[in-house]
Amino acid sequence: MFAGKVAIITGGGSGIGEASAKELAREGASVVVADYNEQDGQRVAEEIKAAGQQALFVKVDVSKEEDVQQMVQRTVEEFDGVHILFANAGIGDITPAAELSLDKWNQLIGINLTGVFLCCKHVIPEMQKAGGGSIINNASILGHVGQPGVTSYTAAKAGVVNLSRTLALDYAKDNIRVNSVCPGYIETPLLKDLDEKARNFLVSRHPIGRLGRPEEIAKAVKFLASDDASFVTGASLLVDGGYTAQ
Repeated sequence: MFAGKVAIITGGGSGIGEASAKELAREGASVVVADYNEQDGQRVAEEIKAAGQQALFVKVDVSKEEDVQQMVQRTVEEFDGVHILFANAGIGDITPAAELSLDKWNQLIGINLTGVFLCCKHVIPEMQKAGGGSIINNASILGHVGQPGVTSYTAAKAGVVNLSRTLALDYAKDNIRVNSVCPGYIETPLLKDLDEKARNFLVSRHPIGRLGRPEEIAKAVKFLASDDASFVTGASLLVDGGYTAQ
């Protein structure tokens, strides 16, 4: 499906990013596993290579423009282009606005929104050179609905949804499709510290009766990256077990 294509996955060292990197690699893409956590990112890249596929690890802080520039440059040097971007890196926070420090706000917005912008900004010129491409930005159900106390995260994810729509309009003429994927709550390291009561509450919010799996989001990412989605741009794909249908 992706033979001859090059994909960058940020936050590729765990969770949804790891599952997506491995899914695209299995379908023939050369994958750049970009992550701030060097140990996790290197592990995923090595596991992909051990399976006989092409992978490269690049350490990146997506909130720093020079890091993002170097990530794209290294990708082009190694694989001679970029055709797919999954801007997935993100962090979480639950702090009501009146208690939220500006530093903490800036940190989350810097990674979850500015980081997505920077990745798109620096990948788009390479996709223009390649004659097109597909960008998938990881938003969230909380880009569509609010949640008490989740101030900075909901703001960032709503920004990702609308940023993706605007980029889709700006670059459709260049055959670059831009979409966001909006997962419900997924079994990832971000939820590892939840107590049983909190976990059961989250499960109850999904009519399908469980939390999602990283591999289920990876399948949606694969679809949006593929030619099967050739008429899909500016979309916000909810993969949420019915969470937002209520």
